[in-house]
Amino acid sequence: MKPVIFTIIGNDRPGLVDAVAKKVYEYGGNWQGSSFAHMAGQFAGFVEAQVPGDKHQDLIAALNTLDGLQVHSQSVTESALSDADELTIEVMGNDRPGIVQELTNVLNRFELNIINFNSTCESAPNWGSEMFKARVRVAIPADVEHDDVKDALEAVANDLVVDITTTV
Repeated sequence: MKPVIFTIIGNDRPGLVDAVAKKVYEYGGNWQGSSFAHMAGQFAGFVEAQVPGDKHQDLIAALNTLDGLQVHSQSVTESALSDADELTIEVMGNDRPGIVQELTNVLNRFELNIINFNSTCESAPNWGSEMFKARVRVAIPADVEHDDVKDALEAVANDLVVDITTTV
């Protein structure tokens, strides 16, 4: 068994995940993890599965037969696991253009590797404006101080609230 990562995107409709899961199972795969979302009327997601090495291309070809889905895949030969500590960073503030670029620029300056990045914009109760919220899990080198990262993120805007916790 070897890992394969694939992304899928297409018009959202009931049964898409089930159809993908059936194909993975049909080709001897074991579903390891996934993340899916409905965005602007589209279904988007990615999946990691362990699949017999000789079935990777057959699985991808079968996934491409699913009506209305686009599939991109990557077979993985090695996993580069890091011994770095992980942090969970939660950010909330007024939404504005460029906020994600500013936040990721700070993370990049500290050479933090983004493991997971989830963000959303929500209407702020009683304010009528959009609030940006993000939850980011990063790998942090041992020589980087958590407080330095927090201070740099908070410096992006005076209304930005940043909470950092160590991921166990």
